[in-house]
Amino acid sequence: MGCDMLVNLSRLETGYYTEKEKALADTRGIKIIRPLSPGFYKVSAFIRDNFSEGWESEVSAAYYNKPVSVFVAADNEKKIVGFACYDATALGFFGPIGVSESARGFGVGAALVRRCMADMWEKGYGYAVIGGAGPVNFYAKAVRAIEIPDDKPSVYSRML
Repeated sequence: MGCDMLVNLSRLETGYYTEKEKALADTRGIKIIRPLSPGFYKVSAFIRDNFSEGWESEVSAAYYNKPVSVFVAADNEKKIVGFACYDATALGFFGPIGVSESARGFGVGAALVRRCMADMWEKGYGYAVIGGAGPVNFYAKAVRAIEIPDDKPSVYSRML
């Protein structure tokens, strides 16, 4: 498991992220949406089939938040190509996030993480923790995340 990272949400420029998300929709036909409860099984199946049972469990927990703290990337045919969530394993924690192999390299992951961070800011969070971040450089670039020193043991040390 990677390191925990911290994001100062007040430093994020939401207008810039909105423009990037619009460009993704215009060039690739991919939109970032907050799914409704009728789509739960479709989202769950995408995560189980492409990632892991553990991530499926975390997203299930985030689906029970009000409002739902899950976002998905979907193409024009409503095919899911990515997901991200927060407040799943612990309050104030972002993740997991996953993008299908066919949609990687186009900014889908960055759009998902930014949308979650913007949502956290709008809910009143000042900071977000990215738990067990694998691609440290990705998060540093996408949302100015910094590594948290002395982050062990982490919240994940309680996993069964």
